[in-house]
Amino acid sequence: MHNLCMPTKTISLKVEAYEKLKTAKRYAGESFSEVVLRARWPEDTVTAGELIQLCRERGPLFGEEELSRIEEASELDRAPEDKWNES
Repeated sequence: MHNLCMPTKTISLKVEAYEKLKTAKRYAGESFSEVVLRARWPEDTVTAGELIQLCRERGPLFGEEELSRIEEASELDRAPEDKWNES
């Protein structure tokens, strides 16, 4: 439903964000505003400052074994194949 008296705000989105919003539409006439208003935003987020403080209070969140496994997995990780590359 569109209301001609409703104030609007123009925003810029990356194409990826636009496509994600477009995909989230439940029906053809649903507006992006309706999609955004339907979205749920997690309440229990942590800022970088809060995470640093948490690490100072608790110590490291991962032990040496976990860090080694993460590092090993990171080194083995490769970018996915580019399906658009014609070479």
